[in-house]
Amino acid sequence: MQRYPARGASLRVSLGAGVAGLGLMLLGAAQPAAAQSTFANPPSLPQTAPAKGSANVPGLPKAPSAISLADSPTAHAGKERAFDLHIQYTDAALYDPGEQRYQRVHLRSYVGTGVSPGTPYVAPEIDVTPGDTVRVTLHNDLPADPSCNDHSITPDTPHCFNGTNLHSHGLWVSPTGNSDNVLISLNPGVSFQYEYNIPADHPAGTFWYHPHRHGSTALQVGSGMAGALIIRGDRKPTPQINGDLDTLLIGADGKPLKERTLVFQQIQYYCLDDNKTPTWDCKANQTGIIETYGAVQNPPGTVPPTSDEFSPGSWAQSGRWTSINGVIMPTFTDAQAGTAERWRLIHAGVRETINVEFHKMADTTTATARPSKNGADKFVDTVCTGPAVPYQVVAADGLTMGNTLTNTNTTLQPGYRYDLMVVFPEPGNYCVTQSPMAADVTVSRSGTLRSLLGVVTVRGGTRTADPIQTLVNTLVASAQKNMPADVRNQIVADLTTKDAKGKPNILLTRFVPHPTIQEGEVAGNPTQEMLFYLGPKDLNNPNGPAIFTVGNTFQLGADGRPQTHSYDPKVVDRSLILGQAQTWELRSYGVNHPFHIHVNPFQIVAILDPDNNDVSAPGYVEKDGDSQYAGLRGAWKDTLWVKTKIPFGATLTDKTKGYYRLIVRTRYERYIGEYVLHCHILDHEDQGMMQNVEIGVGDGNGGLAKAHH
Repeated sequence: MQRYPARGASLRVSLGAGVAGLGLMLLGAAQPAAAQSTFANPPSLPQTAPAKGSANVPGLPKAPSAISLADSPTAHAGKERAFDLHIQYTDAALYDPGEQRYQRVHLRSYVGTGVSPGTPYVAPEIDVTPGDTVRVTLHNDLPADPSCNDHSITPDTPHCFNGTNLHSHGLWVSPTGNSDNVLISLNPGVSFQYEYNIPADHPAGTFWYHPHRHGSTALQVGSGMAGALIIRGDRKPTPQINGDLDTLLIGADGKPLKERTLVFQQIQYYCLDDNKTPTWDCKANQTGIIETYGAVQNPPGTVPPTSDEFSPGSWAQSGRWTSINGVIMPTFTDAQAGTAERWRLIHAGVRETINVEFHKMADTTTATARPSKNGADKFVDTVCTGPAVPYQVVAADGLTMGNTLTNTNTTLQPGYRYDLMVVFPEPGNYCVTQSPMAADVTVSRSGTLRSLLGVVTVRGGTRTADPIQTLVNTLVASAQKNMPADVRNQIVADLTTKDAKGKPNILLTRFVPHPTIQEGEVAGNPTQEMLFYLGPKDLNNPNGPAIFTVGNTFQLGADGRPQTHSYDPKVVDRSLILGQAQTWELRSYGVNHPFHIHVNPFQIVAILDPDNNDVSAPGYVEKDGDSQYAGLRGAWKDTLWVKTKIPFGATLTDKTKGYYRLIVRTRYERYIGEYVLHCHILDHEDQGMMQNVEIGVGDGNGGLAKAHH
């Protein structure tokens, strides 16, 4: 283990390796599209005995054994939960619908107990409860990588692809020591035990984990190294304290409503042809790899021109498919009409924006039908022809929303999570689709066509003409049966609220985990300004190489360039005082970026477009058709898309318009230490779009107290 060096490392990483031992089934004749497509929730990572060196906590087994929250009647808050994860190269295959066959791949992945052999490129799910001490022993079994200890290159050059660490994305835990510390590097051959002390008041919800070693983050996450981390709560609301949404999502049989956890990934492998030249065109006898940046060059004229597999436009050009829990276009089975389900959506991909709709399939189509590579748009237009099914968005980034949203389309940017409550109105097959998006709302900056993400087979149940009203009825019945008497009437009243048009307006105010930040809490504290800037290194060459930077001021320098800089591991960019609350304003002066900050979530106050319209208001649709911000006012999140109309390479002046102003508030609670904020387009983070943030104890004079030794 080492802290990031002051300087980076070289790029001496071998391209490619052979594949051995792949089953004949995967390498045989073309398989039907449904051959590997049944959806399953990620397997739960089995709990083990405490790893060597940890405390021997009474009640835990003396030897490794499988313990899941669902199977153990004694599982509850306040237990130590120990897990092991290994990182190795894995030989397997991914289905390519475009070629109607499997493609051999050789990628880094989490392996070992809990990883499904059939879907090795999605990590197992970690299930815990508030109050737990969670110990994850991470073993880096990857081959030696000299670049991890070579300090001759700047840290913002991607490097150390076999070095790693672990980030518990969205958890409200300490960022220091062996907790959620992303400022360490676990080099090959090193094992390290992380310890997450989950507070007893931690929100229950949908979180996730992934590598975060600066320089190798995008490459590893883009290889499928990501997994769900679900905190399950059993705290019912009281007149004084809000409760866990889990306690409301109970069916008439007294059991939790059916739950599906979807980890969306974008594994963008390439191949080496007979001349060892990287190519997207992978033949049946070739092996897909992800070994470095800059391997596959895009056509001339792409901006930046030195684009590669981690660049705008490359996702569409690569011909790869978004996977769900390691499967391409899966079939979701066991759904019943008129029955509410909880869908946990996690965008664990790197390269493209995702949105989710449900449409009834044409009656003549079977659930096994899938489009070809060049026919996805036509397939959706001719097969997925039913009206969009409305559903309820009840949580954002794992945090329950007081004002939920009735949507037919929900946009997920990298790092986002949304929890949906879905009721399918009648039996049949339903497409899970992605609708077209304009270029300026996507990671790729190239727009998207319609595509198919999966198919839901709905069998039996009870037809309903109004899925949202059916959901209301389900939740009201649960509240009347399961909620405490002293809060029951308020919860039922919230659930049965109507909007101005008389439509259901489901409120979950008694399940929001954090109190609203009031004006008085931030009064007198200066606003934190956060600016993303992606632009040319040479202002005289707007189509040249790019720089990836973050700044603390919106003012331009004398040369017209924003006062921003790339990541420097030795510099603390923001010093914040424990116990304070502050307003932040987020902007981008060149290209859209998803802002993510560790430790403390933030609450959205307003999102103002270039014309000063608050696009976070309920139901707001922008001129370009974008509604991804609509209804987010007041919501708590940890990742937020910073939109701008200012393109890459634009000449900036004090009169430049086109940027959005995102106003949020946050509290610095409980934890001190150093952590990061960054763009969650992870190759942008690897190349410098990140800052160090420090929270410390106040000195009584508006600064941080400094200890003396």
